[in-house]
Amino acid sequence: MPPPLPVNPQRLSPAESRERTLRFFQGLGVDVPLPASAERPDAYADLVRAVLSSAAVSSSRVSCTLTMSPALANQFNTLHGGAVAAVAEAVGMACARAAAGDKELFLGELSTAYLAAARLNSEVDVEAKILRKGRSVVVTTIDFTLKDTKKLCYTSRATFYILPAASL
Repeated sequence: MPPPLPVNPQRLSPAESRERTLRFFQGLGVDVPLPASAERPDAYADLVRAVLSSAAVSSSRVSCTLTMSPALANQFNTLHGGAVAAVAEAVGMACARAAAGDKELFLGELSTAYLAAARLNSEVDVEAKILRKGRSVVVTTIDFTLKDTKKLCYTSRATFYILPAASL
């Protein structure tokens, strides 16, 4: 068993600091291999699709419902931050595509504010809106609101770039 960690991290030697960092990553499971189901090419998209439902789409807005399931939970049984980002990207992309038509887009920037937590088995309304649409860029905002209390949990802003048309 390793010795207990010192209370004051300012007094750690470089070797103690490296050891503490390694133990932190090992506690996260850095050495544990991914399950075979995660190795499928569309596993990420399947996870996002599986938790979203009831989509409503217009030319400048997309809204849907996210059901917080154990697959999306972190160690505190709240919605994992990575899941928030994945859903924000997917719903923001859907909104940008609704506005840009059949043009090819790619995500250039995504920022998220984590304001409150969505607990296990809660339902969250996710709504994306167009902030700006230009010839080469579409900017969306994505809000995550608890369905029962209408409390804003997370808010994201995504910038999508429109690929230029090939000139032949």
